[in-house]
Amino acid sequence: MIFSTKKEKKYTFVEAGEGHPLVLLHGLMGGLSNFDKMVDFFSDRGFKVYVPQLPIYDLPVLNTNLTTIAKYIAKFIETHIDAPVTIVGNSMGGHIGLILTLARPDLIKNLVLTGSSGLYERTFGDSFPRKNDRSYIRKKTEEVFYDPAIATEDLVDEVFSVVNDRMKGIKTVMLARSAIKHNMLHDLPKILTPTCLIWGKQDNVTPPEVAEDMHKFIPNSDLFWIDKCGHAAMMEKPDEFNEILYSWLKDKV
Repeated sequence: MIFSTKKEKKYTFVEAGEGHPLVLLHGLMGGLSNFDKMVDFFSDRGFKVYVPQLPIYDLPVLNTNLTTIAKYIAKFIETHIDAPVTIVGNSMGGHIGLILTLARPDLIKNLVLTGSSGLYERTFGDSFPRKNDRSYIRKKTEEVFYDPAIATEDLVDEVFSVVNDRMKGIKTVMLARSAIKHNMLHDLPKILTPTCLIWGKQDNVTPPEVAEDMHKFIPNSDLFWIDKCGHAAMMEKPDEFNEILYSWLKDKV
């Protein structure tokens, strides 16, 4: 299904379905389309699904950090939903979910993390060497997935355009550094919200030990593995991901 994108004040987002609110947060190199199959699945099963476009490239340089984006999502929830939500965050979106759950537990009923940063991640690094080399960008994009075919030409084009736009490149690096600096290890035991971890066994960006540590330190957490799957499980193995999450959520909303 093709979902229309809404624009209201400073927010751009997809909205579908009726019921308990799910808010889906994409990663640093991600976008609204990362969650297409999730939106389809959950909007048909008694959930109201929101996918806000994170303001990765719209913030002033001095405010380009994860805490500012977490506050932006808190305001989105207060303005557009006005009820406790289930956050589903991939990669940097998971990290934002962690920060938001700590800062505003009143807004978060459940937290779902997949390939989340917050402890350790392998990134492009502090810069984009060979950013004009499309084959290099393709290789780095393919590494996100277990099956390199998931890295379509359109996806590679998106990443290539970001790293070759000077200001977008700067802000991408700033957010990557913000994620590294904002390590959550000592904060995880304070997260009392029910938490679901769904992880690709072959995640090369946030490896399995990240999921194991998050499960160990978040008191009320459950961990599920998806085999032959990389960093973006909801894209690479959407059917398996959706069934795991639906089963976990059914008695929690």
